[in-house]
This record gives sequence, structure tokens and C-alpha cells, in this order.
Amino acid sequence: MIQRMHVAVNCSDLEKSLEFYKSFFGTEPTKVKDNYAKFELDQPALHFSLNARAFAKDGVLNHLGFQVNNTEDVLAMGERLREAGLLLIDEMNTTCCYAVQDKVWVYDPDGNAWEIFHTKEDSEFESAGDARDLSLCCAPPQQTQPITLDFTKK
Repeated sequence: MIQRMHVAVNCSDLEKSLEFYKSFFGTEPTKVKDNYAKFELDQPALHFSLNARAFAKDGVLNHLGFQVNNTEDVLAMGERLREAGLLLIDEMNTTCCYAVQDKVWVYDPDGNAWEIFHTKEDSEFESAGDARDLSLCCAPPQQTQPITLDFTKK
């Protein structure tokens, strides 16, 4: 019998990733080593690990996510993530993957996209954009680039 889904991702900076995922999951990790951390979540049943290892950008991973029961759950999780200071992208009433969905997106420190979504109904179209452009479906929105302002006194 399956106890938990397992997802393992590589990260470039374990401390930055730990801070992000503590806020994202809303809990502390169950194990932390010099190059490894693990979260064992009950709701949803997920065994999630971070491995501090070199990796190539733009690998085979598209995005990760959690399906929730309703739009209220999307909004509640979105609010919790906003309060934790995580950059959030809202996509309400969007058509993606042949379904009309409400969703929010966040990015971890290494650019891995996470979506929290609720499927409202099926759709005959794959995406809200050009039906022939398959790149629009289930691809996270373009990540915004943070701007740092540095003011120094003279």
C-alpha cells in the first residue's frame, strides 16, 4: 500500500531552499543534514526531499503542484503564501490542460514552479491561448525578475 508520494529535487543552496519550503509547506522539515533535507507531509501525503547537488538548469522537470478541493482552498493557500513573503502569480478562471482552473504559482530559489490548483470543469480546448500553441498549456507563467535597489549614503 502506498503511504506517500515522493518527490526529490536538487537545489543549489540548501539554506535558501529550506526557508522557501518551510514557508511553502507551512511546517518544519523532519530531517536536515549538511547536503539534504526531508519533509514528510501528511496532508497531502508527500515525502519531499532536497538534495544539495549541482544540476543543469532547464532539465526535464516542468512544474510541481497540488490539486485542492475548491477555489476557496486556492485562495486560502495563496493568502498563506503571500503572508509568508513568497512571490505569487494568480491565474483565476484560466483554461489549461483541457480544463478550466483557478490556480496560483510560486517559484522556489532554483526556479522550480509550484502550482496550487482547482479544476472547475473540463474544456474542449487545451489552453486559453492559441489552441495550436501547446507551449501555453500547463507551463508556469514567466517568472518575474526581482529588482534590487541599493542606496548608499555619500
